[in-house]
Amino acid sequence: MGENISEVVSTEKLVEAVINGIQEKKGSKITVLDLRNIENMIAEFFVICEGESNVHVDAVSDSVEEIVRRDAGEEPLHVEGKQNAEWVLIDYMNVVVHVFQKQVRNYYSLEDLWADAGRKDIEDLF
Repeated sequence: MGENISEVVSTEKLVEAVINGIQEKKGSKITVLDLRNIENMIAEFFVICEGESNVHVDAVSDSVEEIVRRDAGEEPLHVEGKQNAEWVLIDYMNVVVHVFQKQVRNYYSLEDLWADAGRKDIEDLF
């Protein structure tokens, strides 16, 4: 049984809202990993970005939640990492957002871990 069109559209709209939320607070180095062709994945997309400090990571993650709520009408199922804000994970089920501080992103290197995924890098707006 395949996805219906409204699920595809809503997932694409959700990814777009996530990117807008990141860009609103100048999150940088945005990468979208398309996991739909990887077996047994629980999410369809990872959206990965970075902030300069724990305050910046916190602001970017708050912006993502706010803009996704406004533009896509979605609430996260789960949010982790807000306390130390080195890596905040925002789980929207089909789309999982990772907001990292640079050194933490480099350490975990999700893009390398999921190298089989389709990858799209979004140019920074600033």
